[in-house]
Amino acid sequence: MKKVNFLILSLFCLLLINACSQYSSQLDTRDQNIERVGVLYVSHGGNEVFNEKGIWDVTVQIFSYDENSPLYRSILWNEEFWPKLLKYGNAQKNLGKYSFEYERIGGRDPYPAAKRKVTKELIKALNRREGNMDVDFIVDKMTWISPEINEIAHPRRLYNPGVEEGSTLRFCDNDWRRCRLNRFDVDGPVERLLSVGVDRIIMIDLTTAGARFSKTYDSYMIARTLINDHNERNNENVVLEWANDPMSAMDASYPDADPKWTRSSRQFKSNPMIDIQSYPNPVISDPRLADFHVEGIEQNFSQKTPIKETGILLVNHGIFPGNELFDPKINDTLILNNNIKDTLLQKYPDLSSANILGGWFGDLTVNEDLEGRSKLERSREMRGENLGYIRFLDKESGPKDEMGYRYWEGLEALKNNGVKHIVIAFPQITENSVLNLVEVPNQMAKEIGYKGWLEHGGYDFDRYPKVGHPFADYWGVWVRTMCKNVNNPEIQEPCCFEMGGCGNGQPYPPIRQAASNQKIDDLDPSLAYDVSAYGHLGFDPNLGPANENFAVQEQYDGTWAMWEVIDDHKAVAAFLADKIIEHIESK
Repeated sequence: MKKVNFLILSLFCLLLINACSQYSSQLDTRDQNIERVGVLYVSHGGNEVFNEKGIWDVTVQIFSYDENSPLYRSILWNEEFWPKLLKYGNAQKNLGKYSFEYERIGGRDPYPAAKRKVTKELIKALNRREGNMDVDFIVDKMTWISPEINEIAHPRRLYNPGVEEGSTLRFCDNDWRRCRLNRFDVDGPVERLLSVGVDRIIMIDLTTAGARFSKTYDSYMIARTLINDHNERNNENVVLEWANDPMSAMDASYPDADPKWTRSSRQFKSNPMIDIQSYPNPVISDPRLADFHVEGIEQNFSQKTPIKETGILLVNHGIFPGNELFDPKINDTLILNNNIKDTLLQKYPDLSSANILGGWFGDLTVNEDLEGRSKLERSREMRGENLGYIRFLDKESGPKDEMGYRYWEGLEALKNNGVKHIVIAFPQITENSVLNLVEVPNQMAKEIGYKGWLEHGGYDFDRYPKVGHPFADYWGVWVRTMCKNVNNPEIQEPCCFEMGGCGNGQPYPPIRQAASNQKIDDLDPSLAYDVSAYGHLGFDPNLGPANENFAVQEQYDGTWAMWEVIDDHKAVAAFLADKIIEHIESK
């Protein structure tokens, strides 16, 4: 027994030494009476390079957050499914999409490196201020998903099975290089901070540029459980606070259910209703956050186009369906959008308010012919997308009027308003990634063409080393490329992804391959769009052919550009540090 106790003590000491070593430059050992505050800089996360192991790891992380879903209950800890896990959910689409996107930017997503730089600068910023506050700040980063397993809130929550008779999560495919079977058997950032004796932990969140969101709340709930367990074991009183949600709006509005409600749950005991105006988000409402985006928009105004003929489209994602019961992401995003708009109008009086619009991604649509309980599926009408479920907290609707467009509707409105240059921003992100560097440009180009982007900025071989631009031949590079013959469905032949047609008898757009009563999947060719010179908006093939050299019919003939994401990591870190200090002083 003494030997066992010694081994346990030795293991604990080793873990403590490792944590202290990581934080050695931050720990203040001079005064044991000062408060030690852990700070978690929370972001979305993602893969730095594209490979199947990274996609597999983040896929199981995504599966782990909905404890009532079939994927969690039946697949996540079932080792028979692990070799074929990438066939489930959106994995097949993501493999095709990310393979193209990472290749297009040279193989490395800049987001993880930027996150590390911001974290490093945040450590410096808070360490400079702690002497005046009698506080010892210890900073770490935490992500919702990451191939760097020790960044997620609680890695062992995945390693150890969460269902009866589940298998410990240990899997490496034969083709994966440098793969550790026990990679989920590590401490996460919460455990590391607890091991060095923090008195409280403050989360500050830029997962979606400061908006409160269910993904960060996932990490928050896991962190809270870890801290509560720690307190009970050690008779301590470490507290968890969230600078973006200091009055705990998401706790107050979360549905009451037993077992715990998730979006896969069919019912709950009660749904607490709150007035979100009484639960402010000090991060999203700070005008400095809007200023970061305004500066990025200004950088891509056109020198050739007057401000009065310039339009701005603020593109954003929605929430998970059902999460409007507790998730105020849309409310918060609208605050940021309006702050950006107000700042632009103050700085540029000639800019028209009618030319600053909000545009959301596409959503699933209802198909009453579908077999089964769910009648929702992707559709060409909604650009094959499913990230545009927009609902205010506890409401059945989302933004209206100038902030309520789908992005293609917003582009159409700007075109019809006569603008000659459009700047597109995605305010829910504060770091460059494949999302704004490749995905969104292709989504815009299929609507208004790639020629306007090239005419504004020319080729960019710094960001796109091989070809100088982000554009695919067609957007939907992940879809199947073989279609049924229109006269004999038993015959398969190459689909047509060109607006002008292909001459092989296949129509453009490709026809739906799934039967009308079978749910369309992510890979159906009918969901792909040609990325043409001047786009689909304002073009009717019945009125004549498209032209690669000039706009025809009502196509957009102006220029467009993506805004510049802020790359001043010191400025972002200083902003975060200010919000943390303000949070502490407000208590």
